[in-house]
Amino acid sequence: MSDFDSESPSENEWEENGDLAWNEFDWEVYLREQDNAIHRYLGFYESLKPGPERIDEVADRMGWDRLEAEEAEEREVPEKVLFSDEIYTLQKNPVFIATKALFLSLRATWEHAASEPGRVPQPVAVGMLSALHRCEDQAIMAVHALDFGDYAMAVCLFKRALAALNDCFAHLGTEEADANAAITGCREEMRHRLFDLREIWLRVVNDCRDDSEGPVDEEG
Repeated sequence: MSDFDSESPSENEWEENGDLAWNEFDWEVYLREQDNAIHRYLGFYESLKPGPERIDEVADRMGWDRLEAEEAEEREVPEKVLFSDEIYTLQKNPVFIATKALFLSLRATWEHAASEPGRVPQPVAVGMLSALHRCEDQAIMAVHALDFGDYAMAVCLFKRALAALNDCFAHLGTEEADANAAITGCREEMRHRLFDLREIWLRVVNDCRDDSEGPVDEEG
């Protein structure tokens, strides 16, 4: 799916390497590293001009096209010590990173536009934030389903996320929004991000359908 792999890149990694003896400090350091990955993605994204190739260019700069080959090579080395960059969790899923990064940008843009009283009508401000929350919530649950290998459920959840995403477009396209300077000032930027989220999720949905509709191995 063009750098957005629907399968976990470290299947059975926990079983192969035994229990991971990390304390709270270790995990906090690890989670901060993954937070940095979200900001790194957003930095690459914002450095590129809007266009159909932008999400692929960002994925390439993140190194996701090389990730699977490198991890396969690392797993061939026996009895190797695990470091934080070799541990896979949901936070390392490329779809998770891209989704969280773009929603981080969308929320920040909208909150800036609607932060001052009276700039954006309250029903519009609240309605948009609610739609963004629903959209992100469904998408993150869909990524969880991806990591569990339940592609049919992932498709259903991404479809719900896409429905909420359409609500976001609707809030930006009302006559009330057309007449509001704060909204029109950020609308195109937000639309670009929403369109890119849609493109990423549709790619994942198509790959999930291909995987779930493939031949089933019969047990002998």
